[in-house]
Amino acid sequence: MRIGLAVISAMGILWAGASASAQTGTSLGEFQNETDVGTVLHAGSAKYDAAQHSYTVTGSGENLWANADAFHFVWKKVTGDISLGADIAIQTATGNPHRKAVLMIRQSLDADSVYADAALHGNGLTSLQYRDAKGGDTHEIESDVMGPVRLRIVKRGDTTYLYVASRSGDSLAPAGAAIKVALTGEFYVGIGVCAHDKDATTMAVFSHVELKTPPAATGEPVLWSVLETVPVASTDRHVTYVSASHFEAPNWTHDGTALIFNRDGHLERLGVAVENHPVATGEPQVIDTGAQSRCNNDHVLSPDGQWIGISDSSQADHQSSVFVVPIGGGTPRRVTQFSPSYLHGWSPDGKTLAFTGQRNGDFDVYAIPVGGGEETRLTTAKGLDDGPDYSPDEQWIYFNSERTGRMQIWRMHADGSGQEQVVKDESNDWFPHISPDGKLMVFVAYGADVTGHPANKDVELRVMSLVDGKVKVLAKLFGGQGTINVPSWSPDSQKVAFVSYELISSDR
Repeated sequence: MRIGLAVISAMGILWAGASASAQTGTSLGEFQNETDVGTVLHAGSAKYDAAQHSYTVTGSGENLWANADAFHFVWKKVTGDISLGADIAIQTATGNPHRKAVLMIRQSLDADSVYADAALHGNGLTSLQYRDAKGGDTHEIESDVMGPVRLRIVKRGDTTYLYVASRSGDSLAPAGAAIKVALTGEFYVGIGVCAHDKDATTMAVFSHVELKTPPAATGEPVLWSVLETVPVASTDRHVTYVSASHFEAPNWTHDGTALIFNRDGHLERLGVAVENHPVATGEPQVIDTGAQSRCNNDHVLSPDGQWIGISDSSQADHQSSVFVVPIGGGTPRRVTQFSPSYLHGWSPDGKTLAFTGQRNGDFDVYAIPVGGGEETRLTTAKGLDDGPDYSPDEQWIYFNSERTGRMQIWRMHADGSGQEQVVKDESNDWFPHISPDGKLMVFVAYGADVTGHPANKDVELRVMSLVDGKVKVLAKLFGGQGTINVPSWSPDSQKVAFVSYELISSDR
């Protein structure tokens, strides 16, 4: 027997896969209808105040997460691109800290539907949540802004963006959270509330609600760079720093207190406080690298954390060469005699640098003493060999090579012997980095049709267990070049730092 909506009085349970409106015949302003999605113990409700153009929504539900949702939803059916913004205030002062009020775009009213939402939690946490496959798990990208007064969710094509305004009167700005979620044909857009407790209800007020079609993109889009971290255990991402500028390639300092990245030819240091996730403690500060003012995205910290190796093209031939400079800044010392040379690895004993060099038209992996001197060629295969990084036990150098016709991950002993393929898949894989505990390897995977490692592509961060060879996806993002060119593991091997990018219309 198929039941669309049934109230089982003896159990006090409301089943609402796609219920009728609780306010049939009553105006819901911008929206058409309301329903409880999923299984809830307490029916939700919505009240529209036309004079204030606000909605008071009460919802129950165990959660809006995992592979099935339970919440109250006020909605409208739409197609195409859409933008929904509102000031949100959760009125229920107590309850689960993860009770939430959301701006949502949803494929269907099924509990396990594909969706994306802008979620304000009871504890102030703000995130872009999404389920990109029906019945799949929910993931999120957490904003670095806690308790914003206004949120906006925007769908353009297959990409959904989160915008936030921290204080009343502030302009909405990109939160650095964006994800591809395929919402096709006719879908639902609206506001919702979840108590995150099946036995409770939560009330929220949505005011100054604005539902519209975003303006057509005109002119050149603006590039936004987003510094993120992701724990390998949960794969739920956290935004640490966002800027309408181009920066790349974060190193995590060995004491875990800062992230270092390159921007406009310089290195910058961003202090972070680490609790459940890294939180920026101020604005990035430029590291003094003297005359080397054309640093690129190939930079590595020494094992003792006292030095940073850089790749810079400030010299007369404008070709990248390797230098070392004190971690706090100072006068760089040149290490490589020949160029171009791009630094990627520093041996755990602190004595040797591994880099990619172009010599006689071929790109290969080389090693050189930190103090300078003669370089040693470690690879000789035809095609590009790149991205060398040492394992913590110094037994291996991992690198990417196109010697098979597709860019794949390889490794070799530190002297260049015993070269063997580590990853065999249909992607083009770049920049392997081994976790400090030696158990995991992270790398960037491009589509099979992508040549090289260009910027502004849909890529995946993948992590491979070096114990059993199993691979899982850490993050799907827009990026590639600059995302993870350098070692960026946290010191405890629990998280990876990376950069994603957004190309956003100036019209928003």
